[in-house]
Amino acid sequence: MEYELKFSRYNEYSILIEWPAVVDENILKNILLFKNHIQNKYAKQKVEIINAFNSILVVYGFTIDNINDEILQLESLSRNKTNIKNLKPKLWKIPVCYDNDFGIDMDEFSIKKNLSKEEIIQLHSEASYMIYFIGFLPGFLYLGGLNKKLHLDRKSTPNLNVEKGAVGIGGNQTGIYPQNSPGGWHIIGKTPLEFFNPKTNPPTRFSAGDIIEFSPISKSEYLDLKHRIDSGKYVLNPSIDA
Repeated sequence: MEYELKFSRYNEYSILIEWPAVVDENILKNILLFKNHIQNKYAKQKVEIINAFNSILVVYGFTIDNINDEILQLESLSRNKTNIKNLKPKLWKIPVCYDNDFGIDMDEFSIKKNLSKEEIIQLHSEASYMIYFIGFLPGFLYLGGLNKKLHLDRKSTPNLNVEKGAVGIGGNQTGIYPQNSPGGWHIIGKTPLEFFNPKTNPPTRFSAGDIIEFSPISKSEYLDLKHRIDSGKYVLNPSIDA
């Protein structure tokens, strides 16, 4: 599918490329394909490429002397329709404990949405979520695909300290906090998995375009898995390619 792209100078070092302002899997696939083409073109140069829901920011390691020439090159590159094999997404199954000790907002969320806890867990865990991009916090996955029955505006007063691993819902999204931080999402569960480790390369194993599925586990299963992770006896691996 063809999209009308907007190319513009972001600052003296970067160019912003924008797609239609909607959250759409086909747009994401087009963004990731274009991102890969840019990475291949500038493989020998210092260029950082950051994607979001509807955009790519190309950050050069030098001042852009002729913005028009650089934009023309990117425009030409955007017309490259060659598929790239390494764009195949991975499927990650994330264990989540929805026990009230972890899902601290579950009861309030249940009342506001007029859904039982069991219905919330089923709706949340039966969906497949696509990672659109990683941001806000290092390792924070922006996911698309939340069932409309679970949409709920973020809290008017954020929590000052949401624990690492907390699984929350904010607006039309669900996500996992990769570290302790303030946050205004409704916390319905927790995973013992690590989503960001600055000591590893890369620091996160997840990529835009990958698929996330949540698997409910009991509190005892959570504690057992947490112990295995802390002792280095468990490593999350992707399931079959999505």
